[in-house]
Amino acid sequence: MTESATSKLLNGDICHRTSNGKKASKNGFVKDHSLFEQPQKYRRPRDKNQNVPHNSSLYKKPFVESFEETPLWVAVLTYMGYGILTIFGYLRDFLRHWNIEKCHVARERDEQKDFVPLYQDFENFYTRNLYMRIRDNWNRPICSVPGAKVDLVERVTRDYNWTFEHTGKVVKDIINMGSYNYLGFAENTGACADAALEVTKMYGAGVGSTRCEMGNLDIHEEMEQLVARFLGVESAMAFGMGFATNSMNIPALMGKGCLILSDELNHTSLVLGARLSGSTIRVFKHNNMQSLEKLLRDAIVHGQPRTHRPWKKILIVVEGIYSMEGSIVRLPEVIALKKRYKAYLYLDEAHSIGALGPNGRGVVDYFGLDSKDVDIMMGTFTKSFGAAGGYIGGKKELIDYLRRHSHSAMYATSMSPPVAQQIITSMKIIMGEDGTTLGADRLRQLSQNTTYFRRSLHEMGFIIYGNEDSPVVPLMLYMPAKIGAFGREMLKRNIGTVVVGFPATPIIESRARFCVSAAHTREMLDTALEAISEVGDLLQLKYSRREQPLPSLGWMSEESLLQD
Repeated sequence: MTESATSKLLNGDICHRTSNGKKASKNGFVKDHSLFEQPQKYRRPRDKNQNVPHNSSLYKKPFVESFEETPLWVAVLTYMGYGILTIFGYLRDFLRHWNIEKCHVARERDEQKDFVPLYQDFENFYTRNLYMRIRDNWNRPICSVPGAKVDLVERVTRDYNWTFEHTGKVVKDIINMGSYNYLGFAENTGACADAALEVTKMYGAGVGSTRCEMGNLDIHEEMEQLVARFLGVESAMAFGMGFATNSMNIPALMGKGCLILSDELNHTSLVLGARLSGSTIRVFKHNNMQSLEKLLRDAIVHGQPRTHRPWKKILIVVEGIYSMEGSIVRLPEVIALKKRYKAYLYLDEAHSIGALGPNGRGVVDYFGLDSKDVDIMMGTFTKSFGAAGGYIGGKKELIDYLRRHSHSAMYATSMSPPVAQQIITSMKIIMGEDGTTLGADRLRQLSQNTTYFRRSLHEMGFIIYGNEDSPVVPLMLYMPAKIGAFGREMLKRNIGTVVVGFPATPIIESRARFCVSAAHTREMLDTALEAISEVGDLLQLKYSRREQPLPSLGWMSEESLLQD
């Protein structure tokens, strides 16, 4: 089998030959390797609760996730709601066509009808007729630090959300339940802010060059060495943009003749990187190890399409915490499959690094695993560290290869020095190297807040998705009219939240997404929960019809949970 330069950087050949007297298929590879029992057909369960792991012996602690099935009557009403909106949308388009109603969006001219279309019909239809009705729930201007509370610039619309005008007023002290400020490092006072200010005086705000030219500062190398030590890997490399860390580095590692196995709910940056690589992409069901193993077995047995040659590389791509579902990857099972089938593993810890594990080292730390079992560790500094950019960690040979071949490393401007210092200071606090217990206190506070918030919502009767230890908490809204209503009603009660609908989620699974932070006090959470309960009663959102098990306390004790 021909091996490319990048395939030598990780942990060996992707496809393995038969051994121990096992009968091989005609292309020389084992057909019957199976780590988990494989059902004959995949059927969607009536209840999407995934509380029981497929292989519990791989877990050192209970792994509890809940995905309660959408009630049938709610699904029917949701489809009816979208149907009514679509009918009225076509009616309004008819009125716009005959200039009875003014059209505010760009559209193709008649003389351009033979050109390549600039606007997709359905996307444009959805934007002007459905999204525009609730557009006021997004892009709200903030004029303060995005911490536990924020100040919001008041704005009004006089043309049904087509345009907005600022009133000049500021709404103070909105409780921020939407930002990814997991450990509370998004702040303008304290050790991080002071250190960033000193570095700004020394280096300035920008670099004005790439790392491979005149933009490689000593602070960048210090940061990368610290990141590698924090992750427990040989080497690490930082990038100025988290999205580009995925989209520009996956194409550097994968190419034609390679296979990428991607979770169906992976982030857009991972999807884009996979597509840009030119590799063959196959999608497995979310967190479903039977589905993943079936794809791995088929890839080993059948090889590439038409030629049936072995794949040059097989890369499994997963996330630590899935930001729309609140679920945690079944990493012990993924690693077991990866080892069994000699595949590579790419782990995106954008939301899990700093937010999971007793030491804040992400999902690997959460499960008590060895970081060497993950070939490519990716994460971002934009969430738990209150900064910007992303990183990739792994073997030294891998990182050296990316420094020479990654588009993001070769062409992107270097990370701003004060941002790099923010990362260094916050990471040292998490590791306890600042000489205080502030990092451990914030990790403990985040765990307590997550448990308290999730347990309270369960008791109220809301349908909540995700893992019991995930600080990302999706609350199901379902119906399109309730997306905008929930966001507006929560803002009236001084609670800032994020509402999400189609196409970011399945059409019948619109939701509100809360992000719990260590900066939230118990009083803030109680205020938010009271507002959620009021709005839930107003909009009739308490759909749950089964008893929800109370989340366990993880590594926290009952006494510490009840402390104010």
